[in-house]
Amino acid sequence: MSEKTIELEERKVGKDLYSYQKEAITKIFKRFEEAPDDYHLLYQLPTGGGKTVIFSELVRQYLKHHNKKALVLTHRIELCKQTSTMLTEFGVANKVVDSKANLEDQDNYSCFVAMVETLNNRLNDDKFDISDIGLVIIDEAHYNSFTKLFEFFEKSFILGVTATPLSSNIKLPMKDNYAELIVGETIESLIENEFLARAEVFSYNVGLTSLEVGANGDYTVKSSEDLYTNNDMLSKLVQAYEFHSKEKKTLIFNNGINTSIQVFETFKAAGYPIAHLDNTYNKKDRKMVLKWFKETPHAILTSVSILTTGFDEPTVNTIILNRATKSLGLYYQMIGRGSRILKDKPTFSVIDLGNNVHRFGEWGSDLDWQKIFRAPNYYLDKILGDEELESNFKYEMPTELREDFSNSSEVYFDIKKVYVESISNGESSKAILERSIIQHAKICIENSEDVYDAYELSKKLSDDIDYRVERYTKCICRSTHNFVTWLKEDYRTKLRLYLRDNFDRDFELIHGRPPEE
Repeated sequence: MSEKTIELEERKVGKDLYSYQKEAITKIFKRFEEAPDDYHLLYQLPTGGGKTVIFSELVRQYLKHHNKKALVLTHRIELCKQTSTMLTEFGVANKVVDSKANLEDQDNYSCFVAMVETLNNRLNDDKFDISDIGLVIIDEAHYNSFTKLFEFFEKSFILGVTATPLSSNIKLPMKDNYAELIVGETIESLIENEFLARAEVFSYNVGLTSLEVGANGDYTVKSSEDLYTNNDMLSKLVQAYEFHSKEKKTLIFNNGINTSIQVFETFKAAGYPIAHLDNTYNKKDRKMVLKWFKETPHAILTSVSILTTGFDEPTVNTIILNRATKSLGLYYQMIGRGSRILKDKPTFSVIDLGNNVHRFGEWGSDLDWQKIFRAPNYYLDKILGDEELESNFKYEMPTELREDFSNSSEVYFDIKKVYVESISNGESSKAILERSIIQHAKICIENSEDVYDAYELSKKLSDDIDYRVERYTKCICRSTHNFVTWLKEDYRTKLRLYLRDNFDRDFELIHGRPPEE
């Protein structure tokens, strides 16, 4: 563009811009000056940083200083309407180009907002005049559905905006469609300056090796549903909620409608206020559910896919990732739904039940977005696979459970270390589980007054038992589903039998007195 840098002007419409938002607009307009008309620029800013505010002001300034029109593209109808409303607040008259829109009055507008698929149909039908579109803004640009439209705008300046400049399709890197990336404020900076709330993360180690990866590079819905609908995972979810989020407004993300329905039924049966939402809901029902969620104290909303973008509810205090994902973008989008700042809300909770924090690092960690943009495969190749990731896990007894074993100085048992030592000494591998059972019995007896107390404590060791058996089967290279399931049940049976047969003897050895009658 040949225009000199446009200084931001005082205005009485829209929202007041923060300094980092003004700086972003200045940088983008500077590219307008320097770049050719068909330049493709990408701008990154974390969820909650105000991307819509930035590009709404940018459109307002652009239209004021250029004799051309602007177009904003979104991938969902909710985003389309939110964008139109924000542009109107900034004094930009705009027309939504949806499937029902009458385009006979399009000459009366200088700004349009459209969904990608609808616009593609209108352009192919030659019902929308784009000859004087000078600026095209693409919201959530990491989705690849937009690229099909680039051929129609060969003479337009294209600005993509996203929180995560990593393509949703690993085979279509963003650097192939955008010439340059401008990186905005970091999450840490936005937190420090009180624009975003800080995440307090509670991560539970979960065995994910049963999950399968689909053609899109992420875990399949079917394998996720098989894992996350089993009773153990549902119990773990409820326990995590009760310990970290009870009576807090909570948003639960799942990978599969059936999982979300099972979550809904489980929490409902426990007496908690909960609703389910997925993309099969019509507009009226979706609006009703979101209104209920907003207005209901301590509400829980379990959902699938639909709330990862275009959903803004600052009263959310907890995000539960009841799923695993290999998508960095999705990881950031889900957690970002809880980061909206609110009075008396400096922090929010994240409960991770998918090893996502282990896979991607803490939300808000210092990512080199420029490097990820230029070399996405280099970044993706460094992400640990589930088996390697889980091999580094050390079981840590939850704080609330550890209190039940407060008389024991140590509750951890290193299966891998004991396996290596036992094999080196020529022992049978079966000796490893026998030692583990004795150690589990010991900590139960240390914290009991009678065998019945010990039985009850042994039931609380379910997660630790599963962890130890799974580590053991990896050591002996036998991990078929049926074998692992049988071994877990056999372990529990032998632990109960050991307590029955040896409680009195071991109690006296540990406590120096016989158990009370």
